[in-house]
Amino acid sequence: MNKSVKRAVIAFGGNAISNRDREDTIPNQFNNTYDSLSPIVELIRDGYQLALTHGNGPQVGNALLRVELARGKAPILPLHICVADLQGGMGYMIAQCLQNRLKDEGIDREVVTLISQILVAENDPAFADPSKFIGQFYDKDKAEKLKIEMGWTATAQFPGDKRWRRVVPSPRPIAMVESATIRNLVSNDTIVIAGGGGGIPVIRKDGRIVGVDAVIDKDFAGAVMGRDIGAELLLILTEVERVSLNFGRPDQSELNEVSLKEIKEYHKAGHFPAGSMGPKIEAAISFLENGGSKVIITSLEKGFDAVLGKAGTRITK
Repeated sequence: MNKSVKRAVIAFGGNAISNRDREDTIPNQFNNTYDSLSPIVELIRDGYQLALTHGNGPQVGNALLRVELARGKAPILPLHICVADLQGGMGYMIAQCLQNRLKDEGIDREVVTLISQILVAENDPAFADPSKFIGQFYDKDKAEKLKIEMGWTATAQFPGDKRWRRVVPSPRPIAMVESATIRNLVSNDTIVIAGGGGGIPVIRKDGRIVGVDAVIDKDFAGAVMGRDIGAELLLILTEVERVSLNFGRPDQSELNEVSLKEIKEYHKAGHFPAGSMGPKIEAAISFLENGGSKVIITSLEKGFDAVLGKAGTRITK
């Protein structure tokens, strides 16, 4: 890649599309998406070649609810098909909103959504220990019934909780199957939306690619896509402006500039819980250890300011 070219992967959550303060209708999702694209537009204006990935947490819950409501009336859709469907539907929404936003801003760039598969290891320990909660809450009796009827694994989300949820494996991504295509498109200044919801998890079995029911963390998927397309920057957009040490305690402190070595030490010391900032920090470490130059973690609103060094937590080698 030409050293003067700036290339980044942006990972943002499904909550940017399903805003908690608005009813979760499809028209509202379009409006939320259009409004959320400001930092992405600014990066495009600044000359970045971009690939985008997004979460689908709220949306996959809705998709699984539809599957359950249709049980006995329509074929059951496995989780990997739901993820694929959402990549198409959400990718269409993001692409159309970005196309309209770019037109409104007078910027001439192509945008495409690519339905993408993420390779995971068949023997990943996550398959033997499902831990990712998805979908609706149920009482114990209903959950036990669904375990038998649907072949699910389900458990209480918290010790002693009377509400149960389905749990699925969350294996680590190895590679994006379509990475060469994404790299070619990005190299030609096309903005690519890929790996939505962490990508469709697939394994190689007897030389063939086969979909599996699992959920891949979208930040890990973004790190893998960034590595595979030669991105220098991974921008993780979340709900807080900066990463904090001792989060929620009186001695909480925010991180501005931090080295890879330092962030690894903080992570080892337990500052980043698995259920919140932990996966983002691990994705940052993976990206930097595999060729990336910088990771920025910040809020959606501060995305471009953080790239300019005015906000966010910036992690470098």
